[in-house]
Amino acid sequence: MKKVIVMGGGGFIGNHLVSRLHKDGSYVVAVDLKYPECGNTKANEFIIGDLRNIEFVKKIITEDTDEIYQLAADMGGAGYIFTGDNDANVMHNSVLINLNVLNESVVKNVKKIFYSSSACVYPAYNQEDTNNPKCDELSAYPAAPDSEYGWEKLFSERLYFSYNRNYNIDIRVGRFHNIFGPLGTWTGGKEKAPAAICRKVSEAIDGETIEIWGDGKQTRSFLYIDDCIDAVIRFMNSNFKGPLNIGSEEMISINDFTKMIIEISGKNLKIKNIEGPVGVKGRNSDNKMIREKLNWEPKLSLKQGITETYFWIKEQVSKKTAS
Repeated sequence: MKKVIVMGGGGFIGNHLVSRLHKDGSYVVAVDLKYPECGNTKANEFIIGDLRNIEFVKKIITEDTDEIYQLAADMGGAGYIFTGDNDANVMHNSVLINLNVLNESVVKNVKKIFYSSSACVYPAYNQEDTNNPKCDELSAYPAAPDSEYGWEKLFSERLYFSYNRNYNIDIRVGRFHNIFGPLGTWTGGKEKAPAAICRKVSEAIDGETIEIWGDGKQTRSFLYIDDCIDAVIRFMNSNFKGPLNIGSEEMISINDFTKMIIEISGKNLKIKNIEGPVGVKGRNSDNKMIREKLNWEPKLSLKQGITETYFWIKEQVSKKTAS
């Protein structure tokens, strides 16, 4: 039985990944600061601990570890990433985790590591046109990410590729583009746009107005969690190291996205655009390389995925209100 460690296994993507790896027959060790907030873990072992602590990392990475999925990071939605208030923690915490994981993986001869990077590595100057953002994998340089979070991710990519060259660690680097779905953070300040909008719509009463940050013309693409996990597993089983976009090419403006969710809810709501952190004006996954390397395409449309997500968040809102 293959032994895998999912770092960040208590997070949204990590928890879904744990379930898939367990279903596929691996012995899964999940590691995080806390258990999943939503849903139970399917991990064979769930270890609570701080990956910034090298002594802890030495204990959890053992000689019989076959693969590591490194998803642990200090992150959140626009309200966390783009205010500037959390920059030092974002950079310090995430880089320290990656240094610890890589160093110990060399010592323990870990066979393969997946590193979860982000679409935030792409230059802000290539994402000023809401209709034609440029986010192919080779466009990350000359570097000019729109946040310290993006700079940290780009540096850590280089860190993984350096360890690959110098220590022959087999790596995969995937750049996630706005992954969403059930069992994710939906309140508290670290939630991403799909969850935040679903929550606002769920909480609103017919005829009310909901507030959306920015002018609403900013564009994004969003990838449903099941498709994301499929891509990650296929990527790990390939011979390509990356970096590779893992996202959808179904781009939509935030206002139109909000209208889609309102329509799914069956409510009559109005949108008020207000000032707030929004990031780049346009972002869309360029999937040419992932089609070429993995023959992969998302299976679910945005509307199918956000319908599943909306009704799950609506249920969470109802439970919270009832309590």
